Amino acid sequence: MTDPDIFDRRLRALRRDRMMDAFADHDFLYRAMLEELLDRLADVRRDLPEALVVGCPDGGAKTALEKMGKQVACVDPGCLAARRAGGVQADEDALPFADDSFDLILACGTLDSVNDLPGALILMRRILRPDGLMLAAFAGAGSLPRLRAALMAGEGDRPGQHIHPQVDVRSAGDLLGRAGFAMPVADGDTLTVRYGDMIRLMHDLRGMGAGNALASRPPALRRDVLMRAMAHFAQAADSDGRTAEQICVIYLSGWKPDPSQAKPARRGSATVSLAQALKGKT
Repeated sequence: MTDPDIFDRRLRALRRDRMMDAFADHDFLYRAMLEELLDRLADVRRDLPEALVVGCPDGGAKTALEKMGKQVACVDPGCLAARRAGGVQADEDALPFADDSFDLILACGTLDSVNDLPGALILMRRILRPDGLMLAAFAGAGSLPRLRAALMAGEGDRPGQHIHPQVDVRSAGDLLGRAGFAMPVADGDTLTVRYGDMIRLMHDLRGMGAGNALASRPPALRRDVLMRAMAHFAQAADSDGRTAEQICVIYLSGWKPDPSQAKPARRGSATVSLAQALKGKT
């Protein structure tokens, strides 16, 4: 027996295909995440010559890595995105690559809607070569609080689940460790975007392929529900009439274990007690 899918795989791929032609008009979140991942990669003092890009809505990640001298392969849950990148279409929890295939995996913007996130992380660790690096970014818990509150206010006593379930930073870090990564790090940042109305926000979400792809979808929003939600969203506006919405981004990094990596000291191996060390600081 397997757990039922949280997300509709076919619909998820379709939403990504539909975003492709106008993605450049809605790519601010992807751009912010990719820029941060590339900055973090720039701090790594290893070549990591063969890379896999997971999530390729445009050529930004592939081009940036190729400029660093890397050989780059691409995979995307959307058929059209994968085809345009010269890559393969696959979900992150079913990556079609052999173990020890890549030195680097850069996963930008898709892990928030994968059905089996623990399984996806395990697969990424497996297809990395020993001492290979995984870097990832995706929207996490705390994202879209204004939109969530507005939709709940609009629907009243029987709200539907219009926003995807979200992983928090601590849980993401735990998953990295459970997946077998060495030196796992999970941290977050908050991006604030201001909107004149709720419809524009929803338009941006659809334009970046982040529309509802849950396997159990809520009923469509009726006009009266939508009007109440829009009014609630507008009530949170600042003096200029624009409402500040937040997207909380989770960043992950982890290395595939290798004997050459530094290891924490064995417990009890210290030659100076903590009390003595602190004493010397005073």
